[in-house]
Amino acid sequence: MAGEGRGIVLSRREVAFGLAALPLLGCAPVGPDSNVPFIPANAAASLKRDDPKRLVELVTLDPAIKLDMRYATANNFTGRVLYDEARAFLAAPAAQAVARASKAAQADGLGLTIYDAYRPWRITKKLWDATPVGPKKEYVANPKNGSKHNRGCAVDLTLHDLRTGALVEMPSEFDDFSEKAHRDYMGASPAAIANRARLASYLEAVGFVGLSNEWWHFDFKGWEAFPVMDIPFHAIQ
Repeated sequence: MAGEGRGIVLSRREVAFGLAALPLLGCAPVGPDSNVPFIPANAAASLKRDDPKRLVELVTLDPAIKLDMRYATANNFTGRVLYDEARAFLAAPAAQAVARASKAAQADGLGLTIYDAYRPWRITKKLWDATPVGPKKEYVANPKNGSKHNRGCAVDLTLHDLRTGALVEMPSEFDDFSEKAHRDYMGASPAAIANRARLASYLEAVGFVGLSNEWWHFDFKGWEAFPVMDIPFHAIQ
């Protein structure tokens, strides 16, 4: 089980979020509310290649897209490894839109670095169950409804310099839960504010809308038409 080698040493973030005992294994959860369209893991094959709801791996559309999949590492707000593979998928139309945004960024000497994309529903449920009631709960989607990440219609990302490969300056780190992460925060450096605006311009031009309190998070317009999915990465066709 992930994290077993850490013994009883817990990070401050694990304690603050109540995630120290986050279960990564066990009985499979059932699913969202019955009125929410849902594709469970055992129905992965139901999505054919011409189905717009099918999940597409971003790097197959544009190999220039870089991955920094934080939930496949312990370098995230939980301090735990939640994904067993560092891969990024989105529903086909959203994936194609990100590929177009990537090309636009490249024309300016910049590239896209992906932090998170499609997230299996069971991961959202584990996060929700482990996060105590309070202000932090607003940062975790309610599994009863499923999240836009579960639909393959949300992406978390930043920009990197194509020449050096280094991430550009932004107003905060990824998964920062302070006002610095808010899209209207103006206390950052002029360079960080400009980079935040550049990222938004690339994504908004291809049909995404930014989340107000997370500069890195963008939702694909029309996400309501896509089902919640609990397909593990290895089962994606």
